[in-house]
Amino acid sequence: MSLMKIRQATMNNYDQIMSILKDGANQLAERGVDQWQGEYPSPDQIKEDIDKGFAYLAVSADGETVGAISIVEAPDHSYDNLKGKWLLNTDKYVVIHRVAIHSKHAGHGYATKLLTEVIDYIRDNRKDIDSIRIDTHENNTAMQHLIDKMNFSKVGELHGIYRPDEISYVYENVRE
Repeated sequence: MSLMKIRQATMNNYDQIMSILKDGANQLAERGVDQWQGEYPSPDQIKEDIDKGFAYLAVSADGETVGAISIVEAPDHSYDNLKGKWLLNTDKYVVIHRVAIHSKHAGHGYATKLLTEVIDYIRDNRKDIDSIRIDTHENNTAMQHLIDKMNFSKVGELHGIYRPDEISYVYENVRE
């Protein structure tokens, strides 16, 4: 029984999502991770996520919104210049982007619960999807650890997609 639910976001949730992501950027800065410190994730990006139905809120068992996540449908052109090789060469994939748990809800394992819920949801309800992809900053060891724990395999790197000189590690989880 999962203790986390995801709920599709609407424009009414825009300010809430922006504040969760801003808080996420501050948490990264405090850990010395140079991720989300520039224009990304931008207001336009979040509006587009909501418009396209990609933006979700992470809701804990007691009904509190604790975080945000985007589940982006293929094609994701940020991956056009992958330095590496996908486990599965497919256009039937989704990408997990812009994952954040608000700092006031940190330390409860919510990030693990959120990713577990999303992966289970895709496995159970999206039989059309063969692959889940995700990336994170080369210095974001906390997220890398979480991604590893979720049985993703590292498949390569992205260079300068989010900002010049920024390296991201890219991972994939293929349907069994």
